[in-house]
Amino acid sequence: MTVSLPILTLVIPCYNEEEILTDTCSKLTSTLAALIQEQLISSSSTILFVDDGSKDDTWQLIKIEHLANRFVTGIKLAANAGHQRALLAGMLHAKDYSDCVITLDADLQDDISVIRTFVLRYLEGYEIVYGVRNDRTSDTGFKRNTAALFYRVMEMLGIRLISNHADYRLLNRRALTELSRYNESKLFLRGIIPQIGFRSDIVTYERKPRLAGETKYPLKKMLNFAFEGITSFSVAPIRLITVVGFVLFLISMLAAGYAAIQKVFGDPDAGWTSLIISIWLLGGLQLMAIGIIGEYIGTIFAEVKKRPLYTVDSILGQIQARDGTNFTKT
Repeated sequence: MTVSLPILTLVIPCYNEEEILTDTCSKLTSTLAALIQEQLISSSSTILFVDDGSKDDTWQLIKIEHLANRFVTGIKLAANAGHQRALLAGMLHAKDYSDCVITLDADLQDDISVIRTFVLRYLEGYEIVYGVRNDRTSDTGFKRNTAALFYRVMEMLGIRLISNHADYRLLNRRALTELSRYNESKLFLRGIIPQIGFRSDIVTYERKPRLAGETKYPLKKMLNFAFEGITSFSVAPIRLITVVGFVLFLISMLAAGYAAIQKVFGDPDAGWTSLIISIWLLGGLQLMAIGIIGEYIGTIFAEVKKRPLYTVDSILGQIQARDGTNFTKT
């Protein structure tokens, strides 16, 4: 009996990647060709570039690569939807004709030599395979420390994450189908995918320097990403407000008792300093509490509107699923 080789799709989100796209495409093509040569994947496997509303010539380069390279397909989003939504767009698009997908960034800092290991784990029966960095020596000290703090905080909040895992992962079709049931506006795939469950494994790798260009995740975007992850998966910050309020209530009761004793048995202090400190402390805590609650209200506001996560402008390529269905693109 002939066993069908799995159709693999590499999903690559792109935003202003004209400097590196040609080199990235060449390296990924060589990787796919080698896997096909080994008969580990089907010759129908593809590289799917998702242009996330780039302002440079990224989409033009994708079209050029598509005409010259049988492996290359592409999706152009009508506007910049964000890295997580671009990833989701690519995965859901590939779900109907792929047996498994691997997501990775266009800068190829994620070691593409372990794609073969991903595929081998899939062939062993694993449905989700996570790429995990074995060290962070290529990062600055600030980024290493903030990343460690982020994972520590998420663990304290009870949010299940794979430590030192970004978005380099393999999902099979069943995992992709489950992922498609999550209709969240505030996407945090690093938290959502571990919730899916299924049989999973970890592949470690060494992260490389970026091929060229600048990172698309500056500090402001990373902080926003962290806040979205926390508010999407935990109500612990709101509960913390309750705990802080209760503690302050106890402190105020002790302070009131102390003031009463001073009034009865001694000369009470004017207390202007303590009064001002108390006012500023409580005012700051109240504003912080309002801000935390506001984050959750903002999340609720975004979710209840049920707006589309992204809009597809153009699609390149024609792919046929195993059942013979043609996915015709323009």
